[in-house]
Amino acid sequence: MENDTQAKITLLYPDRLPRYARSSDVITTPLVDAALGSQGFVSGYTEFAGGAALPFHSHNCAESVVVIEGAAIVDMLDEAHPLRAQDATFIPANVPHRFRNASATAPMKILWIYGRTDVTRTMTETGETQFITGEHRTPASSKG
Repeated sequence: MENDTQAKITLLYPDRLPRYARSSDVITTPLVDAALGSQGFVSGYTEFAGGAALPFHSHNCAESVVVIEGAAIVDMLDEAHPLRAQDATFIPANVPHRFRNASATAPMKILWIYGRTDVTRTMTETGETQFITGEHRTPASSKG
């Protein structure tokens, strides 16, 4: 008899998944979300070309980010914090922040995990809010 837990396991291969351009230099690959059955978190990768940065934004939930490759800088609470591969962050809900590549030439990659499945991104400069996960995913190429 098949184990119910095994029947729900999904293997994800990022090189086979859709990617979303947040800008010409920042590409996001969503991994786990509610469409796969997750009830408590979503995750994905974001890759930054040399010198690339995200604009300041916040989320409606906590976020953890792990630097997978390269060197990053996270700007939050009026402070810049350098990060290297395997360093991690915890960012509470509604705290404006941004990640940027510390190198002008080498790529940088992060793994992000949000603490809920209906995640929003609110752009600090404009106040625009987007759904960024699950069925309501806004293509990341549209402003932020």
